Amino acid sequence: MKVLIIEDELPAARRIEQLIRQQRSQVEVLAVIDSITEAVKWFAQNPAPELILMDIHLADGLSFDIFQSIQIQSMVIFTTAYDQYAIRAFKVNSIDYLLKPIDALELKSALDKYDQMRGQTASFDYSMLNGMLDSLKNRNYRERFLVKFGNAFTYIQAQEMRFCYAEDSLVFTRLADGKKYSLDHTLEQLEQLLNPTHFFRINRKILLHIEAVDKIHPYFNNRLKLELQPSPGFEIVVSRERVQDFKNWIDQ
Repeated sequence: MKVLIIEDELPAARRIEQLIRQQRSQVEVLAVIDSITEAVKWFAQNPAPELILMDIHLADGLSFDIFQSIQIQSMVIFTTAYDQYAIRAFKVNSIDYLLKPIDALELKSALDKYDQMRGQTASFDYSMLNGMLDSLKNRNYRERFLVKFGNAFTYIQAQEMRFCYAEDSLVFTRLADGKKYSLDHTLEQLEQLLNPTHFFRINRKILLHIEAVDKIHPYFNNRLKLELQPSPGFEIVVSRERVQDFKNWIDQ
């Protein structure tokens, strides 16, 4: 299987390549490209790969612009932290759409889909994705959560949640007023339930609201250290593979 990786974060590109090689021992990674400009040049000078793993946010814009410049017949697996681009992604030869950080099992599932569809690129029927696209178009994000309060229940507004974190197999949220509540959802579930314009998963244990970010500091190993309001009482660090996506999220 000949694969092209289009990804502007070197750590993320290395992780994708490593995960692919774990899943497919016969894979040949043709190149790792970090921009729209370089991608267009590469396609003009090389035969098309069988599969492309393509980040949506690149250093010089959205990767969708590549399709505006050159016709691509290869199948694509898109990767990004922003699910608002999913509808556009599935309209461009996409097999699947993976949210960062890439999960090994989700990548395996996407590669299995590729195996099933291999050789069908020219006649690929996008009508099979209609149900998925409709659900994405009509998607509503959660506005409230039911939480336990003493021996009773109450509810909290999603817009008041400043960060959610995993601790001792439980998930908690801290509100703008500093109050802490336990949630009956995993962080993975909360990523899907909360609006990604306002909430971002900075590492495996913390999902935070944009208004929680007070200060951003450079940190060793190319990471970022954050100061939050209210203060969580423990160190908040953006994982290295999420730094660029975090910057894009802050800067949108």
